[in-house]
This record gives sequence, structure tokens and C-alpha cells, in this order.
Amino acid sequence: MIVREAPSTLKLFFVMQGSVVPKIYGRIIGIALLTVIVMMLDTYVVPLPRISIGAMGIFGVALSLFLGFRNNAAYDRWWEARKLWGAMIADVRNLGRHMCVFVGKGADRERILSCAVAFAHLHRGFLRGVDVEADIRDWVGEQEAAAMVARKNPADSALRSMADKIGNLVKEDAISGFGQMTISQTLSSLGLAQAGCERIFTTPLPFVYSLLVRRTTYLYCWLLPFALIEATGWFAPLFAAVVAYVFFGLQAVTNELEHPFRNVQNGLPLDAMCRTIEISVSEALGRTPPAALSATNHMLS
Repeated sequence: MIVREAPSTLKLFFVMQGSVVPKIYGRIIGIALLTVIVMMLDTYVVPLPRISIGAMGIFGVALSLFLGFRNNAAYDRWWEARKLWGAMIADVRNLGRHMCVFVGKGADRERILSCAVAFAHLHRGFLRGVDVEADIRDWVGEQEAAAMVARKNPADSALRSMADKIGNLVKEDAISGFGQMTISQTLSSLGLAQAGCERIFTTPLPFVYSLLVRRTTYLYCWLLPFALIEATGWFAPLFAAVVAYVFFGLQAVTNELEHPFRNVQNGLPLDAMCRTIEISVSEALGRTPPAALSATNHMLS
């Protein structure tokens, strides 16, 4: 995720980090060159058919509505994913307080909270498709870390391990019935947040809708030069390039926001949020917390 202050007016047009221009400049140049070819053919070879600028305006408004709706849907996915991870951080902190109240200091509290850290890392590993075994070894031990990673759903395995440890404490009468209920509700909340992230991860926006918007965007940009021949003269390539930047740019932004867990410029900083959980658990256990992750070159992963 890009973390930086808004650039000044002078830098605004030259900042490339976080911009979609590097991803779409080929399409922008292609539309501008197509417009130049259309203008040259119309001027020096044979008059080409014109398209009403008003008709293209209506077409553009309809396309903008489609792109805006898809962009809103993609942003809703991104924001919901951020809220789910925020809820996970809050639940882990609540779990630390529950351990202080109902369990007290000791090895049991440390094992349960260590599994909570493992849960966060394993969930991040599932969402990003990365190996996080090395990140959880220091928390749960090498043997248990390997056992969790080997499961079909490693994050759920960490939750089950926490539930088993709570169950053992209940059998030993180390936790009251009210404490058992409170901690169980927190574990259920973690499970709900995990399921919500899995739903976003496994259910993209409908492909048929994305295909319709993409096809329509290309058709509009290909037809636009024939509407700009008379309306803008030799400024047509510049206008066409600006329109292509807007439409293809919105499309590129939507593609990133649609997949909020990817390690891309506009993806969620899952590494930083896992580190936040590590800090919270370390402080709950009286350990020296690790340093919070900071942005590198304005990029927070």
C-alpha cells in the first residue's frame, strides 16, 4: 500500500509510484497513434466517416457509469477486507485481555496467544500464497509450525489448537464458565473474520460484467478518433490520450482493488498488520515487542 502525503501541484503530473500510468501507457500511446493515423488518412488520403461528438458523449456517459459502478464494487471489497483485518487485530488484543482476566500469567496464556499470532501469519500466507512457516516457528515451535502448515486450512488449524488449549483449561477448572463463554466468542469472531476474507479471496467480481466493461472501453477508444476529426482538429491525439488515460486508468485501479490481498501497490499491508498483532501479543506477554514495519520508498507491504 502506498503511504505518502499528497504531492505538490508541480510533482502531481510526474509522480509514477502508485500511479497506473506505467501499466497502461502502452494503451494510451496506441490510442494516440491510432488517432494520428485516422487524422492523416482523412487529411491526405481519403475522407473518413464521421461520428457525432454528441453520440460519443452519450456513449461516454454510459461507459463512465459502468466503470464507476465496477470501481465502487471493487473498493467495497477492498474496504471490507481492511475492516475484517482490523477486526482481527482488535480480537487478538481482546484475547490478550481475556487471558489476563480469566487465565492469568503462565505458560497456558503464552501458548494460546502465540497461536493467535500464528493464526494471523497463516491466514496471510493463505491469502497471498506465501510460505510463513519461518514467521511462526519462534512463536509455536518448529514441530507445531510444521504441523499447522501441513494442514489444508492452516489458519483454521491454529484456531483449533487455541480451542483445544482452552478446552483443557476448562477440564482442569482453570477457567470459569463465563470466561469460557467470553473467550469462545472471541475465537468465533476470529473465525468469522477469516471466513469473510476467504469469501473475498475466492469470489471475484463476475467475469461477464468485467468482460463487458473492458470490451466497451476498447470500442469507445477505438471509435473516438472518428468523432474528434472535426471537433478538435490536430489536438485530437491529445484528447484521445487523455480519455484513454481516464478509462483505462479506472480499469487498472479497479483490477487492483478487486484483489485487496495481493502484494501490489494498492493492496492491503498484511505484513504490517501481522507485525501489529505481534507487537500487541508481545506486550501482553511482557516481552520486548518487535519494531513496527515502516514504509520503504513510500511502500508498506
